[in-house]
Amino acid sequence: MKINFTRFLLSAAFVITTAAHADTLTGRVVGIADGDTLTVLDASNTQHKIRLSGIDSPEKGQPFGQVCKQSLSDLAYGRVVAVEASKLDRYGRVIGKVLVDGEDASLEQIRRGCGWHYKRYQNEQILDDRLAYSRVEESARASRVGLWTDHEAVPPWEWRKAGRK
Repeated sequence: MKINFTRFLLSAAFVITTAAHADTLTGRVVGIADGDTLTVLDASNTQHKIRLSGIDSPEKGQPFGQVCKQSLSDLAYGRVVAVEASKLDRYGRVIGKVLVDGEDASLEQIRRGCGWHYKRYQNEQILDDRLAYSRVEESARASRVGLWTDHEAVPPWEWRKAGRK
């Protein structure tokens, strides 16, 4: 996978700046890739690909993939958001907590049955978020909301792994 080196450096500089000064990226959501990835256009007209922290949402080709993409679009597209960045992923995307009118987009996606609490990375979350994400996922599962209407829902990390074999 080829990464745009300039974009990578800009994103890396953003994350470093964020970590050093506790800054938050603010901008308008101009694109939705799937249920856990969006694009934010900042005030300098720079686009930032953002991966919502703490969740993993169904892939595009997976059951509920399009439903969850639409859910994130309904929640955030065209809206001004604040992104509390935590790191870059291997694709150069900023991993961050996305706030829409002060509400956590990851938590709302889980509540809507459009994502799993991504336990693999839960130790990177603050305790309050970790507990809230787990509690909301349990509630969505029990209520059979969204992807939880499928009694055999396959987590995206397992679906991706099976696709590589």
